[in-house]
Amino acid sequence: MPIIDYLERNRKEYGDEVALIELNPEQKENRKVSWKEYSLIQQTSDEPYRREITWRVFDEKANRMANMLISRGVKKGDKVAILMMNCLEWLPIYMGILKSGALAVPFNFRYSADEIEYCADLAEVDVLLFGPEFIGRVESIVDKLSKNRLLIFVGETCPTFAESYRELVADCSSEKPQIEIKDSDDAAIYFSSGTTGFPKAILHKHLSLMTAAKVEQNHHGQGRDDNFLCIPPLYHTGAKMHWMGSLVAGSKAVLLRGTKPQYIFDAVSREHCTIVWLLVPWAQDILDCLDAGTLKIEDYELSQWRLMHIGAQPVPPSLIKRWKAYFPNHQYDTNYGLSESIGPGCVHLGVENIHKVGAIGVPGYGWQCKIIDDEGKEVKRGEAGELCVKGDGVMTCYYRNPEATAEVLKDGWLLTGDVAMQDEDGFIFLVDRKKDVIVSGGENLYPVQIEDFLRQYEKIKDVAVIGLPDARLGEIAGAIIEIKEGMECTEDEINEFCQGMPRYKRPRKIIFDKVPRNPTGKIEKPELRKRYSVERLVEKENEG
Repeated sequence: MPIIDYLERNRKEYGDEVALIELNPEQKENRKVSWKEYSLIQQTSDEPYRREITWRVFDEKANRMANMLISRGVKKGDKVAILMMNCLEWLPIYMGILKSGALAVPFNFRYSADEIEYCADLAEVDVLLFGPEFIGRVESIVDKLSKNRLLIFVGETCPTFAESYRELVADCSSEKPQIEIKDSDDAAIYFSSGTTGFPKAILHKHLSLMTAAKVEQNHHGQGRDDNFLCIPPLYHTGAKMHWMGSLVAGSKAVLLRGTKPQYIFDAVSREHCTIVWLLVPWAQDILDCLDAGTLKIEDYELSQWRLMHIGAQPVPPSLIKRWKAYFPNHQYDTNYGLSESIGPGCVHLGVENIHKVGAIGVPGYGWQCKIIDDEGKEVKRGEAGELCVKGDGVMTCYYRNPEATAEVLKDGWLLTGDVAMQDEDGFIFLVDRKKDVIVSGGENLYPVQIEDFLRQYEKIKDVAVIGLPDARLGEIAGAIIEIKEGMECTEDEINEFCQGMPRYKRPRKIIFDKVPRNPTGKIEKPELRKRYSVERLVEKENEG
């Protein structure tokens, strides 16, 4: 059945219960807004900005959104893009698009004007909804965007080149539109991270969305009393698909605007959150604040917090060891996935397998996995190869890109581009991205392994290892190291610590700098390669 059926069930069974809460600690709420329009609780000026909606209001808003699109000529199979920051309107708009029979097309909020235009053209977008943060970017390309496209503004003061979302939906019916939606219908287009240039468009069917919801609820056991704290951007498959576990359970979720450790603890404490999905940098920041004493567990009500899980990137085992020292009763899980496999869950560790921290886990609920060599043959356990996954959550294709599709889809298997190995117990360990492997003097170096080792050094906050050009060896390993705030560190210290690694794995170049990460926590290695490969070439020329 389509995922929208869960929303309609929740409206009937839990209609007056809270479904979603929006928190923005950096904004104060002092406006009076009617329950009829927003289903809000009244706030004082001393409280952070907070809004909430019930399951009934959630479904009504989704229906109004769907009926508005239909009234404006949107047909089944048309594409509707969302360019918005996390907010209370985001998910009702998304679900409303699905109810209309159109495809939801979430845009990365970091996109430049050129990328917005490119993705709108690539996905053949018919409607673009955008928030106040994007007025300037949209306006700069409005002549190109507005051709045969409806531009809808979601916010207070609508710019002249767009139509107002609030005005458009105000008079629309809150009843379910009579559009038949099947599992085999196209549902959404997501975009790749764009690490090799402009992003690719990833097409998924409704079956994929339902698969993600069932996988998430199976893995983390969301119940009616759970409350999921969602911090990552909703445009990404990860955050949204984790939330879909709450949708299946009929339990509430909190959308937090802000990633400061104090904001996270305050949200967990005030809203009695039980499940929190963190990215590695945020977990690291929390631990650093706890170590420094600027964040104190006893100042918050955290006893109900049962599960901390991490996804989107490899998790250093040292981080989890530190986390369990502070939170010995927390369940922990990590999830592996790609937008091409509808986000997290095609591989997951499982809360019962914390003894295997460092692994990404075993095949997820309903998923199959294998590891192959360059000829497509499965490797033996203990040998490295490319991880492949198969299941109902695999994408249909890269939209309008059959060549790229053929490269990664083979007989229903998705080739992930990640190098992995499986141990004797069947647990999968991520070695590195295939394209990130460094070939130095004929030896394969896997940056993730070097990064995990370096993160054990007490002064290091974050690290990224990349290949740098070298005339003799072809490439050498360069370590970009971010030091913890208030600490000092020298290159000699790092080199001394690296004596604990095999000689051929030790980084040959140490660079102290901030490690850039994208909104989903992944290290932006293409940016680092571009920046430091040029510097390395200049150095070699000067040495010559």
